[in-house]
Amino acid sequence: MDATARRAFESTVLAHVDSLFGAALRLTRSRAEAEDLVQETLVRAYRFWASFRPGSSVRAWVFTILRNTFITRYHRQGRERALAEGLEQEFAAVGEGPIAAPPSPEAATSQLHLREEIDAALQRLPPDYRMAVVLADIEGLSYKEIAEAMECPIGTVMSRIHRGRRQLHSLLYRHAVDHGLAEEPDAPVSLDAYRNRAASARS
Repeated sequence: MDATARRAFESTVLAHVDSLFGAALRLTRSRAEAEDLVQETLVRAYRFWASFRPGSSVRAWVFTILRNTFITRYHRQGRERALAEGLEQEFAAVGEGPIAAPPSPEAATSQLHLREEIDAALQRLPPDYRMAVVLADIEGLSYKEIAEAMECPIGTVMSRIHRGRRQLHSLLYRHAVDHGLAEEPDAPVSLDAYRNRAASARS
């Protein structure tokens, strides 16, 4: 790779390192494994930079490499693939948006607990769902970019997202019932209600 290509790689691909690590961490649930996954992804991206089509989405391209690297690594280790579908509003509620003031210790504990439960539920989704959750609801990729990264039609992406969100709702509601935070098994519950009840139970 010549100096011009190297500069182009560094100014485009490396700008997504934080997003790649966040996605890798959600997929592996291990900082060490996530760092290894991102490092291998970047090595492959650097090696195949010449195959990138100018004008196309760098983000979708590098997440495709992350996805394929993840599948290769975990198939090799005897683990199932993890691709996902997500929940926009739910992750936005516990996401990285600006806050007006630092949360109280009780609110911080409740938020941490909710994050842990969402992560646990995410791990229980069918293999073809987890990656889409990460890409759509955490990394904010468009349907088109997710379709490119997951190498499937946009309609398939939309279907997986819808089904994945329903399954996550069901898993989280089941957890709420098991912990006395909900009483009606057939009633729908939002994560806002779940979070509020969890906070009340700890106050």
